[in-house]
Amino acid sequence: MPEPVLTVRVPERRPSGTMEDKRNIPIIEWEHLDKRKFYVLGVAMTMVIRVSVYPFTLIRTRLQVQKGKSLYHGTFDAFVKILRADGVTGLYRGFLVNTFTLISGQCYVTTYELTRKFVADYSQSNTVKSLVAGGSASLVAQSITVPIDVVSQHLMMQRKGDKMGRFQVHQGPQGQGLIAFGQTKDIIRQILRADGVRGFYRGYVASLLTYIPNSAVWWPFYHFYAEQLSSLCPKECPHIVFQAIAGPLAAATASILTNPMDVIRTRVQVEGKSSIILTFRQLMAEEGPWGLMKGLSARIISATPSTIVIVVGYESLKKLSLRPELVDSRHW
Repeated sequence: MPEPVLTVRVPERRPSGTMEDKRNIPIIEWEHLDKRKFYVLGVAMTMVIRVSVYPFTLIRTRLQVQKGKSLYHGTFDAFVKILRADGVTGLYRGFLVNTFTLISGQCYVTTYELTRKFVADYSQSNTVKSLVAGGSASLVAQSITVPIDVVSQHLMMQRKGDKMGRFQVHQGPQGQGLIAFGQTKDIIRQILRADGVRGFYRGYVASLLTYIPNSAVWWPFYHFYAEQLSSLCPKECPHIVFQAIAGPLAAATASILTNPMDVIRTRVQVEGKSSIILTFRQLMAEEGPWGLMKGLSARIISATPSTIVIVVGYESLKKLSLRPELVDSRHW
């Protein structure tokens, strides 16, 4: 009998001039990557993305925390009012602290790729691999991110006039606010005095209930939309085009499904509430079901350009990090 053939996931190098079916969108797995390139380029890409989308993250947070429409009537109104009151720097309150989430970002992609590799030993379904890997990656990342988010969100709430959150940054001797990490230290002290170390993990469960489903849903929908677009478009169309369109579609889908929990998470963290259920009941009593959709437009608006950048950047990052012997076997 002939010796059995061992099937492997690494694509076989084809003779010059031949490629796999161009409609198939190849997924670059962990074992295909040059890890050094992957991490160096990944940190640079993530920083560029965070700079571009942070203002909308700040706006979304303020919209979710405000009572009704007491301060802002929507995303555009908030953008204009913040810009008028505090200038461009007002849209970047808490940004320096938020940059520490670069660490969690690298932990996220590493966990995602390694989990996909692990699950592949039990299932070849891309949906199963994406679902499990996305949820696992979010669990790891949120464990690192939540304390950073708690501090940065309180900094986002700082504005001229009435305070929006529990804590207000103290004024300097000349009546001016502290700058840069002076504000951060002030907020950290107030959190410690009010809640102790546990205060930095306020809303941790709500964060897990928000971001694990969001991540678990996003990846399967991303691959699903990309595959559907690929089947509808000409073979010659670059795969990166499908992926750039599929990313925002998946983000919008995930945002709609998880926004109610995101609103509750933000209120728990910023207002210092201790119960997810009580926060939900209070929100429903004050603002009804529509209160659960607060900040959704800002979330989708920020997600659309950021997801395009993330998807194009991440897929390009993986292609640039591909091991040299595999480059010629892929159509992009």
